[in-house]
Amino acid sequence: MKAIVYEQTGDPSVLKLVDRPVPEPGAGEVLVRLAVAGVNPTDFKARRQWPLPAGWQTPGQDGAGVVEAVGEGVDQGLIGERVWVWEAAWQRPWGTAAEYTVVPVRQAVRLGAAPFDLGACLGIPFLTAHRCLTAGEYMPEKLHAGALSDHVVLVQGGAGAVGNAAIQLARWADARVIATVSSPQKAQLAAAAGASFVVDYREQDVVEEVRKIAPDGVHTIVEVSPAHNAAIDVQLLRPGGAVCVYADDGGDEVTLPIRPLMVPNARWQFVLVYTEPAVAKARAVRDVSAAVAQGAVRVGADAGLPLHHHPLAETAVAHQAVEDSLVGKALLITGEQ
Repeated sequence: MKAIVYEQTGDPSVLKLVDRPVPEPGAGEVLVRLAVAGVNPTDFKARRQWPLPAGWQTPGQDGAGVVEAVGEGVDQGLIGERVWVWEAAWQRPWGTAAEYTVVPVRQAVRLGAAPFDLGACLGIPFLTAHRCLTAGEYMPEKLHAGALSDHVVLVQGGAGAVGNAAIQLARWADARVIATVSSPQKAQLAAAAGASFVVDYREQDVVEEVRKIAPDGVHTIVEVSPAHNAAIDVQLLRPGGAVCVYADDGGDEVTLPIRPLMVPNARWQFVLVYTEPAVAKARAVRDVSAAVAQGAVRVGADAGLPLHHHPLAETAVAHQAVEDSLVGKALLITGEQ
């Protein structure tokens, strides 16, 4: 099979297209013939600094394809199923930037008739967004239609992949969603995703605009840039509200005022999808699958997430685009659609 491999950390030049034997699924695993793989910021961060226990690594956490074979203890009926894959390369060498990958069976989730492009976009962004929308004290443990019908959600950075996923999942759950963006182009993307209100933080006062919409404050904030936005977030939480931080864009330290957060019993919740509690991860996979089955989530420019397709041989180009803050989603075409 064709696969992208790197044997040392570094810039995109370490990524090489090679021939590898198709891996055999072990007990409790499935072999997936991939059609599309997603490229996420975590992929270039891993490529730059994560250790290589196997001495080599195929990048890519997310993907979609068809189950080709199953290991011992796995239902043979899964063979031929269309699936989406999550966390393929987390503490494992077999990522999704390849024609095949092998993952534990729970990490290959039935996709049904949904497009492979959508399946390849689900993993990290949608599972992260789910955690951000359910981790607050007054947020529901699971998402479904109506679960957030009395909630106001603020998505800081509504044009990014996680921001897009948070808008779509929150709207599916009937929340009022406010998104912040940095340009008119990104405002259009956040609106296409389903944001009820969009604030351009470079042209408008975020606190003033959000308070017009939600005078009592917001229930939860999905936060991409805590170092920049902390002072704003503090002013916008309602009592019992939560700021859910999933990235460190713009700085790696945050300073918080104690009393203004203590009085309303506010929460700052840090979110890393790989290490979140297992029960929360299981709920996220279940709920995201339900949203897909109900046709509640989409990808593409008309859903606020433009797609940029690359052949597998151009994985380094896709990595560099993501590292350069690509607007939209980079996808690798790894096999037949």
